[in-house]
Amino acid sequence: MPSPDLAAVHIRTVHSSTVHFDDVAAAHPDAAFPRFHPRPAQGWINDPNGISHLNGRYHVFFQYNPDSARHHEIAWGHVSSADLVRWEEHPVALRPQSGGPDEYGCWTGVVTDDGGVPTAAYSGVRGDGGHSQVVIARGSEDLVHWEQTGHVAASMPADGQVTAVRDPFIFRFNGKRYAMQGAGLANGHAALLLYTVEDMSDWKYQGIWLTSENAVAADFTPAEIWECPQLVRVPDATESAADSRDAGTWLMMFSLWLSGDAHEHANGVGHLIGSLTEDPETGLPVFTPRSGGKSDLGRDFYAPQVVALEDRALLWGWANEGPGRDGRRGRGQDEIDAAGWAGVLTFPRELSVLDNALAVSPAPEIDAYRGALTASQAEGTAVLPAFAEAVVTGGAGGGDTAVELLLVGDGTSQTVFSGTIEPGEELRVFVDASLVEVYRAGSVATTLRAYPAAGEEWQLRLPEGATADVWALEQPAAQG
Repeated sequence: MPSPDLAAVHIRTVHSSTVHFDDVAAAHPDAAFPRFHPRPAQGWINDPNGISHLNGRYHVFFQYNPDSARHHEIAWGHVSSADLVRWEEHPVALRPQSGGPDEYGCWTGVVTDDGGVPTAAYSGVRGDGGHSQVVIARGSEDLVHWEQTGHVAASMPADGQVTAVRDPFIFRFNGKRYAMQGAGLANGHAALLLYTVEDMSDWKYQGIWLTSENAVAADFTPAEIWECPQLVRVPDATESAADSRDAGTWLMMFSLWLSGDAHEHANGVGHLIGSLTEDPETGLPVFTPRSGGKSDLGRDFYAPQVVALEDRALLWGWANEGPGRDGRRGRGQDEIDAAGWAGVLTFPRELSVLDNALAVSPAPEIDAYRGALTASQAEGTAVLPAFAEAVVTGGAGGGDTAVELLLVGDGTSQTVFSGTIEPGEELRVFVDASLVEVYRAGSVATTLRAYPAAGEEWQLRLPEGATADVWALEQPAAQG
């Protein structure tokens, strides 16, 4: 994981060759292009990587093909922000190296502090169908410039049970540094592999750490490979002061890969909530799950990454383009190629645990995007701008209790989201061109993609007694 101690390294930050995302989004010719979720103007993006908070600035890297809107020759793109609202795009951080262990792609990984040096640990693959290796790259103090020497810190383990491995993640426990990777086993189950990392350049394999055969994991995180594994401490509203000082509450999160997924990700993302203790015999950490669930309820959410900071845990996820699901109109590959871009990252989301369940909310900084109020205490049907936030509050009415978000045109209608709402309950609905995020207080989010056609408008249909306040999303004025 991006280590919290990276945030304590105070240095002089220099930004060069940067592009302000506001300028990119405002000038983009595609009406489906998001204006409030930073990404390059062109190219393919997927998994968020290397999320870090350094010298008061948030850095988000991501899987990136700058040359086309297809998944090919993956590099690492890079954006950063001081406030999670105004973003700058930096030059490509990591690129596949000809003849190197990453010549087929610089795939998912993390950024951590290694003795004061920003260090990326990522999956590199030599060729199509090859096994993944953990490749190390060293960064400049501002994370903008990177040196790739092709150093391999961990190769495919010599373990006959392990058939696939990918996506390194680093965590610290009891003053020691560990790493894990997601894996698939010969028996068809998913697994986590554990490493000790006294030296970032030489990871020591400790064996299979956890598998989907675990009773709790089998219920909540079934998969053939656990991709993009995460392990972080999270704030727990039910945790006592003594618990907080001791082991605390730990969250594991996996992207649930199945054969033939091809960016469809039918099982989505799941998580486990539990405790982390030290084995008295081996000294290695032991994760004991006690509950779990889906980490997002939408079909268009995958490969999230979490950064645990001193006072909160933040998550970004990936929402891909697609052919449309659950009655939603999608985009075919020809349309995606013509548009020249694919993939969006979600808003930053705060994570916490409440009554042994995961609660997800938009980072409070996102409130800065609220512009003009376009509807107050609306009932029945509320029309949303193309870039909007709506807060829906449940009333005491009876009958149909569903809130629906639709795209409506002349004789056309498609339901993008439908969900129940209880009296007094609150839903926050964000629309950013073709990306929809719905947050339910005390629960997880729902991430969806939908593409308005010419002449269509967004409508919220509210059950009896429910009301909605609606704002247009606007970029806040630049500071200073």
